[in-house]
Amino acid sequence: MTPSSLRVLVVGCGNMGASHATAYHTLDGFEIVGLVSTGQSKHVLNEKLGGSYPLFDDYATALQRTQPDAVCISTYPDTHEAYAIMALEAGCHVFIEKPLADTIEGAERVVAAAQKAGKKVVVGYILRVHPSWMRFIDEAQQLGKPLVMRMNLNQQSHGYMWTVHRNLMKSLSPIVDCGVHYIDVMCQMTRSKPVWVSAIGARLTDDIPADNYNYGQLQIRFDDGSVGWYEAGWGPMMSETAFFVKDVIGPKGCVSITAKNAGATGQSDNVDAHTKTESLRVHHAQLTDGDAFAQPDTWIDLTDEPDHQELCNREQRYFLSAVRDNLDLTDHLADAVNSLRIAFACDESVKTGEVVRL
Repeated sequence: MTPSSLRVLVVGCGNMGASHATAYHTLDGFEIVGLVSTGQSKHVLNEKLGGSYPLFDDYATALQRTQPDAVCISTYPDTHEAYAIMALEAGCHVFIEKPLADTIEGAERVVAAAQKAGKKVVVGYILRVHPSWMRFIDEAQQLGKPLVMRMNLNQQSHGYMWTVHRNLMKSLSPIVDCGVHYIDVMCQMTRSKPVWVSAIGARLTDDIPADNYNYGQLQIRFDDGSVGWYEAGWGPMMSETAFFVKDVIGPKGCVSITAKNAGATGQSDNVDAHTKTESLRVHHAQLTDGDAFAQPDTWIDLTDEPDHQELCNREQRYFLSAVRDNLDLTDHLADAVNSLRIAFACDESVKTGEVVRL
């Protein structure tokens, strides 16, 4: 492909769609050919970006009229599979927010469609472009095996974000939609095969479908002996006590994210705070002959701490490189499907009350 701008159709203009559109608007190498949403969000976004982009209510119409090189999909998960396959069959590359689809079979169909079309599909795993989370994973890999991985992200959402969460829960639970990020991180830390999962959940409100739950906690055991848990809850009733835990323990010590600001009261519903690390605390387990710790804890202050918009910019630079440089995304898509498969197994465990073996 020539270095000419990648012509992108943006589908979904809410939180993530707006951030990705802002990246396309400001970065070299992209040209927005249209904004698509069923409501008013496209008008709000268009004004923010200068008011010059074509607007569409219908995705199929926009795809046919704009003939883009690529489509950015940031809609609710129940549309992901259909929208991605439509784009791929129209000869477009795809950037798609996680999860890849709302079923494992759907995710596999998207991957198959990408292979058939010979087009790139990049999934929005935002932590994979965050230098501090890369360092967190690297430090965890130095702790020996097995690992104990403890993570959560509970969100005391209200107003607009509670509306977003309620809409998400029409198709997915928090431990699927949000959990795929942290399951992906655990898989990177261990590079080991998960063997079984168990999970619990609770429906704390009548504002969501009767067969869903807005609080969930999952546990994973890996074949190297490593174990991990993740907890996610959404809604105005959620506690802000210990809602931001990112902690890994191994035989040689432990590493923890110590985000004093992002983990403070009032930040659980702040999207920009969800990826913050600020600093890492590395504890060394080695003892002296007198049973004192051989060395003090190490504090790693993280200077490259991109905000939410800059993380989206980095995701789109990667997407552009994937297209222009013909990057092999086989492992990228396999990891996306794998983390989603584990998340759905956890969802099954919640609903059946049984351990699910993988």
